[in-house]
Amino acid sequence: MALGSTIMAAINFMAMLFSIPVIAAGIWLSTQTDNSCLKLLQWPVIALGIVLLVVALAGFVGAFWRIPWLLLFYLVAMLVLILLLASLVIFVYAVTNTGGAHLAPSRAFLEYRLEDFSGWLRQRVEGSYRWDRIKTCLSSTSTCAELNQTYREAQDLFNARLSPLESGCCKPPTQCGYTFVNPTYWISPISITSDMDCVLWSNDQTQLCYSCTSCKAGLLANLRKEWRRANLILVVALVALVCVYLMGCHAFRHAKTDELFRRYKQGYT
Repeated sequence: MALGSTIMAAINFMAMLFSIPVIAAGIWLSTQTDNSCLKLLQWPVIALGIVLLVVALAGFVGAFWRIPWLLLFYLVAMLVLILLLASLVIFVYAVTNTGGAHLAPSRAFLEYRLEDFSGWLRQRVEGSYRWDRIKTCLSSTSTCAELNQTYREAQDLFNARLSPLESGCCKPPTQCGYTFVNPTYWISPISITSDMDCVLWSNDQTQLCYSCTSCKAGLLANLRKEWRRANLILVVALVALVCVYLMGCHAFRHAKTDELFRRYKQGYT
């Protein structure tokens, strides 16, 4: 039983290590500008990672000090958490499976349309109350202001690989035909009737295109890219945790079998 307990403790220690990438993925998401303004995924991921860590620690303690009921708690709780993590992975994949970019004529950057994204994501930015809060948060960041320091000439901006947030929120849509003065100041639109966003654009540096649907689409495109990166980490952690869990179940069963044989030989059964 001692050898089995040692193996179980080592396995549970591995589970503790594999919970760290889950927590790290949530923390990384929370540091991104768009995720800090639209708090959706980071806190569930962080909370799940912390609970995984605590349960794995309980399993480690149960194995190291040979506490059977704590080991049973670990096996049941870890199974539930693995199922929750798998559900989260599937959910993130489903809501980020749609959403694309469109080429702007004579531009290196891409532009985005709100209707390209999943209905669940669109609902997170629709409605004036929700968006007003997000817009206030976005306008308080330096995302657009930094463009003025980076791109001095029109062609420099046109050849730039802008982030979805920069493309959607910091400039008017290309089809409006605005004339470049600087990255966040444009004049003399050719057609303000081609898109409602053309009317919503403002040279007021606190407004810009934060009220535009292109800004909402840019925010969702940024979220989609970051969520898919985080989801890759979650998938790797999920596979590792499943393998560790199966190893733990095998070790626990083997240890219990050895204990029964030991008691039988000693005349307890």
